[in-house]
Amino acid sequence: MSAFRVMRQDDNGNRFLVAAGLDRVAAERLAAEFEARGHKQLYWVEAEAEAADGEGPDTP
Repeated sequence: MSAFRVMRQDDNGNRFLVAAGLDRVAAERLAAEFEARGHKQLYWVEAEAEAADGEGPDTP
């Protein structure tokens, strides 16, 4: 099963992780809740990268 995360971009273009390890439905619901608050920030859902060998993307 794939995991998804919710990301946020502020007015200055800075990007932040809002939540991770969610299923797609929960991630989309959370992003929609934040969008509905009317802030100028942009929220979106993206799939989390899955490491094929169990190591993270920063592992050399």
